[in-house]
Amino acid sequence: MKASSVYVDNISRDATKPFLLDVHYAGRMPSVSFSYGLFVDGRLEGVVTYGTPPSAPLRSGICGPDHSANVLELNRLCLLSNNKNDASRLVAASLKLIPRNRIVVSFADTEQGHVGTVYQAANFIYCGLSAKRTDWKVKGKEHLHGQTIADEFRGVKNRAQAMRDKYGDDFYLKPRPRKHRYVMFVGSKGFVRKAKAALRYEVLEYPKISDV
Repeated sequence: MKASSVYVDNISRDATKPFLLDVHYAGRMPSVSFSYGLFVDGRLEGVVTYGTPPSAPLRSGICGPDHSANVLELNRLCLLSNNKNDASRLVAASLKLIPRNRIVVSFADTEQGHVGTVYQAANFIYCGLSAKRTDWKVKGKEHLHGQTIADEFRGVKNRAQAMRDKYGDDFYLKPRPRKHRYVMFVGSKGFVRKAKAALRYEVLEYPKISDV
């Protein structure tokens, strides 16, 4: 039997978009700076994307303001079949393709029962749970991501008040499930050494499924 041809390569936004909107559970497009695909026998079977985190406090909070410009978020990982080792193969290969001297952060969604097994397989550093936050919600639109709701009034001064004015009592705040936070340093030995030394989070043991 002929062995399958498996490789990871850059892909276009047009190729990425259907995976993020139609396959990934979040169903929305994040900020995407770099996108890579897992190809099996020429078929695109999965994508991983990286982008600049929209939160300035997150960018500067990992290793301090001096390293904030180096931060990338691995913000989507999505596969059609999710065969064994496909996810870890895609992540590991994509880390070799992104620009050098980057601090990569990613989050595993506890609400989806994820603990970040793929990041553990790729030797990411585990830095505990994300901070407690709330999401904007509108009754009848609970399926929409909180950021999607907030984007309705992007650029408007006092967006929260604008939401209340439009939706009244249907607008509410919902506690956001905390996520497992992982960090990876990619680049020259000198950069990795300095960035690791500047890490502001405590390095902890990997969580397991039973810990959730």
